[in-house]
Formats: sequence, C-alpha cells, structure tokens
Amino acid sequence: MPLWAVLHPAADPPSSSPSLEALQGIATWALQYTPRVAILEESAIAMELEASARLFGGRRRLVERIKAEAAELGLAAPSWAPTSLAALALARAGATNGFAKPLQQVLDALAFPTLTAARAHEATLARLGCRTLGDVRALPRGGISRRFDAAVLLAMDQAYGLRPESHAWVPIPDRFAQRLELMSRVELAPALLFGARRLLMQLCGWLAARRSGITSYTLRWAHDAMRSKTAGDGGELTIRTAEITRNVEHLCRLLAEHLAKVQLKAPVGDLELVADDVQALEEKSTALLPDPTQSSESLALVLERVAARLGPERVLRPVAREDHRMEWMVHWQPAQERSRAGPRRARACRSPPTAWPSP
Repeated sequence: MPLWAVLHPAADPPSSSPSLEALQGIATWALQYTPRVAILEESAIAMELEASARLFGGRRRLVERIKAEAAELGLAAPSWAPTSLAALALARAGATNGFAKPLQQVLDALAFPTLTAARAHEATLARLGCRTLGDVRALPRGGISRRFDAAVLLAMDQAYGLRPESHAWVPIPDRFAQRLELMSRVELAPALLFGARRLLMQLCGWLAARRSGITSYTLRWAHDAMRSKTAGDGGELTIRTAEITRNVEHLCRLLAEHLAKVQLKAPVGDLELVADDVQALEEKSTALLPDPTQSSESLALVLERVAARLGPERVLRPVAREDHRMEWMVHWQPAQERSRAGPRRARACRSPPTAWPSP
C-alpha cells in the first residue's frame, strides 16, 4: 500500500496560506527521503515514501523521524494516507492518521470542503444537504458530472484511490540559497541560531539528496526597515569546516560559537543561508554490529569548535619537519589546517637561521 505524507507550515493565523518560498524550502528538505516530492495546490508538500521505508528502517522509524524533524522546522504534524489528496484532506481537517481505518471510512467522515474541487461548489453542495465527503460520494455520479465540472469526480476518485494521481515532481536545486523571515525582530546575534537551525536542516536535507557535504557556508541577515542609517542593510558570517560534513548538530554548534562573538548593529528580520563550497561526501557503510569508533565525535570536530570559541591561533598542533636540529624538528600550526598540507605549509611559514647565534 502506498505511503503518502503531507506537510505544511504551521500558519499564523491558521487561515493564511504559506508562501511559495517556504514551500520550496520544505520540499528541498524533503528530498533527502524520497525523490517523489510535489507541491500540492500551492499549499502543502506531498511525499511518496513507500519505496524509501526500508532504507530508513521501516515505516514506523521513518514516520517518527519525519515527525520529529517537522516539528523542529516549524511545520504542523504530518498527515499520512494511501493517496496524496487523502493526506491533504486529513491535514486540512486537523487529522494525521489515514491508516487507522479503511480509507473509505476515513474520508467519508471528513467535511467536503477539505477537498479543493468540492470546495469550489460549496454553496450548491450545502443546499443539497451535503456535509461530508461521504454525502458527496452518495450522490449519483451522472448528476454530479452534469451539475458540476469533471474535476469533482476526478478528485474524489483520486482521493479514494480509484484513479491514479499525477504530480510534477520537485527537482533537486543545483544551488542552495534559502531565505527565512523571522517571526519577530531579533536584537542579539546568538538568538539568530533558532531561525538559522531551520535553514541548516534544509541545507543538510539538500546535501543528503545530492550525496554531498559542505566545507563552507554563509549566513546573511537583513536589518529591520526601521533601522538607523548608520547600521547598514545587514551583515554576514562565513563558516568553514575542517572536514566535509552534513551533520546538522555540528554545523549548529559551530555557528553558535561564531554568533557569540557577533554584535548586531540593528534588529534583524530576515535570514539567508547560502552553500558556498559543496563537495562529494563518501558514504560510510552500515555494519550489522555498531562500531564504537563511529559512535563518538571525531577529534577534528571537537578541535574545530574549540578553535571557534578561543580563536584558531590558540589551538595548535605539532607538525614534524625534516630537520636534524632540535629547535626546528617540530613546528606548531593551527589545528584546523589539513594534515596533508602541514609540512609544506610549515616550511613556508618560517625559515631556519643561516647561522647559529653567537654566545
């Protein structure tokens, strides 16, 4: 049986429609789970997940993972059903589980305006005494086709799984550049992490869909329109990592260390995250037994966070040099520099004296 999930932003007020930019951001994040992602009626994101369930440990684990990440992204609880239109109708009705009962019983109990094609004839259907989708389905099909357009019958059949659905799948963007309007104006730089984390989750979803990682990204912020003239339009912060990664927790902790040193010149209303240096990431094979060496955080990631807090000039590592003299055998350089460039860089940093100093 197909497994469809529908996601939409938690609108405030609830009657407002999400922007197309917000839907594109959700779709970019959703592409890490399945390539079959579509925007439904410019109001929600639909994902067909049946083919991906085994890859993520089964239906139950996949559902729980998407629920948890959707809450962090500020989305309403996802709705699940065997068809995308049924999941969309459940989402509009405030329900989530379309598998608790047979699909026909689940949809028959929903109000008919939850289906867009039926909502267009709401006044006429109400005068006919229809309140639910079951009432509309009980009407003679010939009368529906003559009184209304063919879209009503088509949408009803597709929602109930009687006719196939067709969607325009969202392609994977070639470049990641996503904006986010903050819910309120932010005056302290560390508080930007709340909105930046949502953008980083979308970035990591985009990277997972491309089987890639990142070594550099830029966070830009725009000041409020009521700012002073001396504050400027905004600012930006470029974060670089020592290793190729798409670990959202590490990227967030690293960004938090840098934001702690930033002082905003004016309140911020918008954020933008841009991926600068994207590289292919070698996937680690999943073994049958857990590997303790992969469960802990690597030393390079720990040193990277410490260097972001204390400064790169305060976190050094020794690099051996090809020199027989004791004072030149070891050179200290920033720990974030890559080891393969260490000896060559070390020789360029400092040249040995031409003669020994006189006593």
